[in-house]
Amino acid sequence: MAIVAPTTDLSDELLRRLADDLVRVDGVVAVALGGSRARGTHGPSSDYDLGVYSEPDRLDLAALGGVARAWAQEDVRIARPGEWGPWVDGGAWLTVHGRAVDWILRDVQRVAEQCRRAQAGEFGFHTQPGHPLGFLDVSYAGEVAIGHPLADPSGWLASRQRSVDPYPAALRRALVAHTWQVDFLLGAARKGAARGDAAYVALCCSQAAMFCAHGWHARAGVWVVNEKGVLAGVDRLGVELAGFSGAVHSVLGRLGETPDELLASVERLQTVLGESVSRLSRDGGGGEQS
Repeated sequence: MAIVAPTTDLSDELLRRLADDLVRVDGVVAVALGGSRARGTHGPSSDYDLGVYSEPDRLDLAALGGVARAWAQEDVRIARPGEWGPWVDGGAWLTVHGRAVDWILRDVQRVAEQCRRAQAGEFGFHTQPGHPLGFLDVSYAGEVAIGHPLADPSGWLASRQRSVDPYPAALRRALVAHTWQVDFLLGAARKGAARGDAAYVALCCSQAAMFCAHGWHARAGVWVVNEKGVLAGVDRLGVELAGFSGAVHSVLGRLGETPDELLASVERLQTVLGESVSRLSRDGGGGEQS
C-alpha cells in the first residue's frame, strides 16, 4: 500500500490506487467516486465521497481499518453497517494528503433491490439521521447511476449502472405523480397558519416544495441522492421554469409569525407550486431522458 508524496489535490491515479486497496479487502465488491465530484459540481474544498459496495456478512472490518490507517497515516474508526442509521450503512471519515475522503458503505443486495425498484417506478422516503425530508431509498440507484467506478473487478457495478442509466421512465412518472401531495400539504399548512403554528407551517411548506422539486428533477431525468441543493437545482434543469427556486426560497425564508402572515405565505407558495404541479401533471412525467 505505497503512498505517494503529499499533493494539493487527489489525482485520479491516486484514487484508483486507494480503490484497488479497498477491493482487496474481503467482502468489498466495488468502489466508486460519488457526490459532487462525480457530478462535476464540486468546489476546491469539496470532500471526496467514495461508495464502498460490499457484502456485509463477509466484510472484513479489521482489514478495512488497516487500509484506512495506511492511507490516513493514523488510526481511523470504521463505523459498522447500520451504525449511522438504517439507511446509511456505515463507513469512515479520512484525511488523505490533507483532503477529506469519506467512505460510505453500501450493501450490494440492498443496492441491487433499489435499482430494481427504480426500474419499476417504486420509491419511498424513510427516517434517517441527517436526512430531514427522509432518505429516498432509490437514491442508492442514483448513486450507482452517477458514480464513477474506480475499482469494479467483477463488473458488478457496471451491470447495475446499465440497469438505471438512462433514468427509468417508470420512476420519472412515479415521482411526478407524487406531487399530488403538494396541495394536501398546503391545505394542512393553512390550518396550522390559522393557529399561528409557525413550526408546523414551515414543515408542511418545506416538504411540499421539496416534493415538487423532486418531480421536476425526475421529469428532467436528473437523479437526486439527498436534499442538498434540490430546490436551487430546479432552475438549472432547463425546464423553462425561470425563477422557481428564488420564488420558493423567498417564501420559505419569510414565512412570518402571526396567523395572517403565515396564511399569506402559504398562498404565495400555493401560486408557485400550484403552477408547477399543473405543468407536471399535464406533462405526465415526460421529458427528455438523461
